[in-house]
Amino acid sequence: MELMCGEAAGIKRALVDPHLLHDKRVLSNLLSLEERYVPRASYFKCGVQTDIQPFMRRTLATWMLEVCEDQRCEEEVFTLAMNYLDRYLAVMPTKKSHLQLLGAACMFLASKLRETIHLTAEKLCTYTDNSIRLQELLDMERLVLCRLRWDLAAVTPHDYLEHILSELPVPAEKLQLLRKHTY
Repeated sequence: MELMCGEAAGIKRALVDPHLLHDKRVLSNLLSLEERYVPRASYFKCGVQTDIQPFMRRTLATWMLEVCEDQRCEEEVFTLAMNYLDRYLAVMPTKKSHLQLLGAACMFLASKLRETIHLTAEKLCTYTDNSIRLQELLDMERLVLCRLRWDLAAVTPHDYLEHILSELPVPAEKLQLLRKHTY
């Protein structure tokens, strides 16, 4: 039986629509929408974050990436979670003691949006060595949703990948390897 969607190793994905891929208006729309989802200023420099330092964000990002890799999340989950994290930190002062909770909530939301079978709240609590409780994660999820005004369909670097790859003079048999190394 031949499958119509792009399935590989248990991952079910729709195939790329060549009409959308080669329509310059799509790329133009992505570029114009991207501005809407990028924090306006550095939240470390403009005084929004006084308790959090850049190295703490880096440590959190490393942890989030390790969780996404360990759980074999879709590639888009990490970039989308980081977008949520940065947008939230740009508008809400956050204590460093709540940073991992915020990261877990951002991954939870991104996973729900981009995964067929999303990360569970219980599993995310386990990845924090149970330093956060289930109810805390759910409450933080609601807070992030409110602060982002429920606008979760952000444009991330991953959204540009197929547009860029389609313009490169790369043999078709090398594209999958190239995709793998961009994530």
